[in-house]
Amino acid sequence: MNILAIIGLIGSFAAMIISMIWGGVGVLAFLDLPSFFIVVVCSVCVLIFAGPKFSDSIGIFKIIGMSFKNPDFGEQNIARKLIAFSEKARREGLLSLEEEIQDLDDDFLRTGLRLSIDGTDRDIIMNLMEIEINKMQDRHARYHRVLDLWGTVLPATGMWGTIIGLVGMMRNLNDPSTVGPNMAIALITTFYGSVFANAVAVPVARKLRTFDMEETNAREMIIEGVLSIQAGDNPRILSQKLLAYLSTEDRKALEHDMKDA
Repeated sequence: MNILAIIGLIGSFAAMIISMIWGGVGVLAFLDLPSFFIVVVCSVCVLIFAGPKFSDSIGIFKIIGMSFKNPDFGEQNIARKLIAFSEKARREGLLSLEEEIQDLDDDFLRTGLRLSIDGTDRDIIMNLMEIEINKMQDRHARYHRVLDLWGTVLPATGMWGTIIGLVGMMRNLNDPSTVGPNMAIALITTFYGSVFANAVAVPVARKLRTFDMEETNAREMIIEGVLSIQAGDNPRILSQKLLAYLSTEDRKALEHDMKDA
């Protein structure tokens, strides 16, 4: 569970609630079911209309849940495994990795090493593994598109609610007691649309794109390692290549291991 994501989301809503209280308006003044209905339900219906798959659109809240995860793509462990495989392959040959790859949890790494052991051409290995990365990015992009559209539609549905409220106000100008409540509802729908778009949809889309970049980086590192092992590169050369893919913390840890080795 990503604690920072939870703190950020709760913190943003808490700050708004505190501002409401300090402003002397109170939280209850901002609670309006019709406004919530038109902003959330109407925007989700637009996603259903626009999306090629019903499951992608209706699953918007499941997609939001992904942003609260804390995925670890294990770049540092992958680097250590690749270096160990490189050292063994240099000593005993590529075929010596046959038994090693059976216990690998990473299907992408296992596939790359299997192709190398089978004597597959370097260009073919690279092409097959890059196709896998591209298809992974395509799957992730489906979620990004849903969130991008939702972030665009939410303020619009908020404006629709505002217009509905204003029409109600204008039609009842002869009754001054209805002007205030109708204007409040009109403004609340705009508020809901802006909040859900900028506090939920946009940040979640940004976070999922970050996850995609991190996973892509890990897989590109695997390709670099597999091709280096197949080429018979010196493990130290491979280590230097892999360092470029690591974060500052992981890089320092791997460099420390290399010095101790």
